[in-house]
Amino acid sequence: MSDYGIFGPRSVTWRVMGEPILLVGGIRALLMQGLHPRAMRGVLQNSALMDPNEAWSRFVRTTEFVRVRTYGTHAEVERAGRRVRKIHASLTAHDPDTGETYRLDEPDALRWVHVGEVDSYLSVARRAGVRLSDEDADAFVAEWRRAAEVVGLAGDEVPGSVAELRDYIEAERPRLRFVPEASHPLRMSLNAPLPLLLTPLKPALPALTLLSFATLPRWARRLYGLPATPVGDLWATATLRTLHTGIGLVPGHVLHSPAARRARRMMAA
Repeated sequence: MSDYGIFGPRSVTWRVMGEPILLVGGIRALLMQGLHPRAMRGVLQNSALMDPNEAWSRFVRTTEFVRVRTYGTHAEVERAGRRVRKIHASLTAHDPDTGETYRLDEPDALRWVHVGEVDSYLSVARRAGVRLSDEDADAFVAEWRRAAEVVGLAGDEVPGSVAELRDYIEAERPRLRFVPEASHPLRMSLNAPLPLLLTPLKPALPALTLLSFATLPRWARRLYGLPATPVGDLWATATLRTLHTGIGLVPGHVLHSPAARRARRMMAA
């Protein structure tokens, strides 16, 4: 394989995204997205994400998009991105606060979703103990400008360093809140049915979701109406580190997906 896609074996992204603990980061990213009213209403009004009967298939599609975007060839990434951009461009949502109808590909909402994803993966990885220097962290944020382009944003429209990432989030905070119409479907999604093969994992889902909530910044937990204390921060970090250490004892051929195993071989080479 000579086409490494938009990241490649020398990237920090390949090193970070192969870590299974990043599943928590993916859920955290969705929770961050949920605090942007227009982004969340776009999901609620157009997606099966919050329908517990469709949650698993939606999760699988999202996971596959992340896999292709991370490890796919340029052609595969472009194909996946074109499909996502086409879907977003064809859908609209209604904002009851302003009476406005808006498209799902409006840059403000896409930018917040992008930033929430980058911040979540990076935050969970570092708190779990994945070895990342400050320079690595800045490189990770900068690399993800390429991912922003996949969904239709210009690379220079999104943060390119950890400092820019933090500044953007801080500037957006006054506009963020949890829309009340999302409360019921979010609660239902905690008990979403799984395929028969994965049914034994169902009892772990609420704990995984609780951990994902606990990894959010305190201000974000407060917007969700949850406790937000330093003790919660310490518990989340300790739990992430314990899980990451325990997961690391599992053999790589069992632990990592085929794409991640292939990427690790390329990085080693």
